[in-house]
Amino acid sequence: MLDIERPQMKKVVLGGGVITCEDGSRPDWQGVVISGDRIERLVRRDDVAGLDGYQVEDLGDATLMPGFVDVHAHAEVVCRTAFRTIDCRAPECSSVEDVSDALIAGATDLDPGEWLVGQANLFFDRKLKEGRLPTRAELDRVSRDRPIALRAGGHITVLNSEALERAGIGRGFRPPEHSITGKPEVIFGDDGEPTGVIKEMDSLLPLPRPNADELRACIASGLRDFFTDFGVTTIGEISETVAGIECMNDLAESGELPTSMRVYLWSPGTLDGLDKVRNWRHHIRLTTSEKDLRIQGLKLFSDGGFSAKSAAVNCCYVGHPGSSGSIAFDQYFLRRAFLMTREAGLQLAVHANGDRAQDWLCDMVIKLGGTEPGRSRMRIEHAGNLLPTSETAHRWARAGIIPVPQPVFLYTFGEYFPDYLGAYGRRGRFPFRSLIEQGWRLSGSSDVWIGSEREATNPFFSIWCCMKRQTYSGLTIDEDEALDFDTALRMHTIDAAAVLGEEDDKGSLAPGKMADVIALECDPRKKPVDEIRRLKPTYVMSRGRTEKHAAPRH
Repeated sequence: MLDIERPQMKKVVLGGGVITCEDGSRPDWQGVVISGDRIERLVRRDDVAGLDGYQVEDLGDATLMPGFVDVHAHAEVVCRTAFRTIDCRAPECSSVEDVSDALIAGATDLDPGEWLVGQANLFFDRKLKEGRLPTRAELDRVSRDRPIALRAGGHITVLNSEALERAGIGRGFRPPEHSITGKPEVIFGDDGEPTGVIKEMDSLLPLPRPNADELRACIASGLRDFFTDFGVTTIGEISETVAGIECMNDLAESGELPTSMRVYLWSPGTLDGLDKVRNWRHHIRLTTSEKDLRIQGLKLFSDGGFSAKSAAVNCCYVGHPGSSGSIAFDQYFLRRAFLMTREAGLQLAVHANGDRAQDWLCDMVIKLGGTEPGRSRMRIEHAGNLLPTSETAHRWARAGIIPVPQPVFLYTFGEYFPDYLGAYGRRGRFPFRSLIEQGWRLSGSSDVWIGSEREATNPFFSIWCCMKRQTYSGLTIDEDEALDFDTALRMHTIDAAAVLGEEDDKGSLAPGKMADVIALECDPRKKPVDEIRRLKPTYVMSRGRTEKHAAPRH
């Protein structure tokens, strides 16, 4: 017996205007005709009368746009912050006392002896009025009976005495040579005792994890709250756990996955070892369509973070002569990873905050013959955030890599580069306009993780960062690098889709493309720049399915 394909849903979404992110768009288009999960054509309102058998979704004067593409996010991680994690972020917690009060209040819902985990911002020491992190003694005053971990982003954590004991960290402790985010470090005081501050060691701590039901609930609600609500329809997911990937698969199978997921397997981390990544099908259960979820590539860390002073840079850190960060792996490991991903059709994405790490990566890739075009073209994460010399960009070009910067980091820590790197850190901070004028195609992504700013997953906030270039404290840096709205929008739509090798399928509104459509009550091009920061769509369609339809505000 033959399977008879059910008729595809035919729909027209109408508004007052359309921003297609395509060259040569007509200014009088007002709607999108959709068949199944694809765009059939663009129309004016006058054209709709001649369409029979189509369901019409009339959004009034709304402006239609393509769904956003966030090419670098830790979606599972941010979704899991709803699980037994206390929000201690500034500015709501602006002092050590505020942090302590938040932790004490959060502990009331925990069992005796259970871990108390707080999330704090990146560069948290710069955002508290004391100008420092809370101390081990201050966390001990919150509790000496339960372990406490205050995670200031993903690179620095402060532990109390009980947490240090449970983690086996004491006088004379030697951290392992490597972790999944960089070189681990324990800070010791003059008395030889650990101060409580550890760097690049979160993955080594025995922190609580959600069970299967809790994880599914976290991811199902978190994807909508952090991404769909802001119009993100495709996520480049830096994976956390196999269970998390399989949970997303199950949500897709039940029609509950609101975004397309393009998954980068973090190794070591999600899968330990390149052989497991090559043979990921033996270790990860995937049954859904690739339109919903696809294993896209491999994610590696080549250095650490600026907040931990472990990014590999071409200068010394202020106050630390001879210290400039280190490369996390050798040339032989990179060669294996580069060749393996090429043979397996996977895209290699390498975290490299510092310019020295980027230079080294590119030199190695050049020796290997450079990257190949297409979906597996190599990416360097955070390339374009700090570019002190143009030679680094010349290396990107010779290696053929894709730079993947994060505009939201301009707000998060753009003003702090000189504090860590001196005069060297004032050069080339998020030089988006210069790079685009040189012909580079840039994307904008959130890199949302634990401790990210609350607005990080809203692409309109990222667009505002590109336009306004305002930092956390309100400073404006390098105004001459500011972008106009249309250019910044492309970074988060069509040019972001290009990073995934999907610009022919996503990132703009055009016939034959995936029906990822969002709508706003206003035309964002006519809004003052400071209003762009908090825009949110009232309507979101992903792969032809309506995922959000909020009542218009009056």
